[in-house]
Amino acid sequence: MTMQSASSAAEPGNRRILLVEDEQTIADVVRDYLLQAGFQVDVAGDGFSALRLAATRQPDLVILDRMLPGLDGVEVCRRLRQSMSVPVIMVTALGTEDDRILGLEMGADDYVTKPFSPRELVLRVKSVLRRSVKEFSPEPPVELAGFELDPASRTVTHFGTPLTLTVREFDLLAFMLRRPNQVFSREELIKAVWGWDFGDLSTVTVHVRRLREKIEVNPTKPELLKTVWGVGYRFDAKGDGHGGH
Repeated sequence: MTMQSASSAAEPGNRRILLVEDEQTIADVVRDYLLQAGFQVDVAGDGFSALRLAATRQPDLVILDRMLPGLDGVEVCRRLRQSMSVPVIMVTALGTEDDRILGLEMGADDYVTKPFSPRELVLRVKSVLRRSVKEFSPEPPVELAGFELDPASRTVTHFGTPLTLTVREFDLLAFMLRRPNQVFSREELIKAVWGWDFGDLSTVTVHVRRLREKIEVNPTKPELLKTVWGVGYRFDAKGDGHGGH
């Protein structure tokens, strides 16, 4: 998210949502709920239109249907990740774990399965935006193991090299950096980082894997974000972080 986008998102009436949904009835209902919640809403009915609108309107968040004409939601999400840093909530009628994981691996920050409650979707949007915009006073910067992370500007470098992280990846890294050498279960992480009292724990697994690909020398043999088998994950402050991306 650009600084201009983030600052404008601090005011409810200035938050712009791009809704990508090809089923007109669903799009109308979700748009109305978002408008009632105080958001500005742009609507796209296919993948190519979504990418054009994202480039011109610079949304603060994208709600992206998984199944779309032209380009499917997974490909749209992948292309968005290449061109901008914007939170993405994937909406899918495909309920299998593999389908959900695929969306997360392409860079989605969250997902909702159809049929869904529009009210719940609005709550998810607010939750993701709170974490990406940081309306509350951010925590102080942290420096550890070659990382310099600044919550106020939502930026992080690793041995001086800027890292491009999604909203959830950033929050996960920030949480772990502040608590080195402590082990956290997936249940603890989904509550602390995602703010969910319940949820699909594979969400945590996928984000850990994606984060490793960006910070580890060898993601298959992590030296920083380690698995403690049968328990959860630990950030090893003594790990050799040199050579990260």
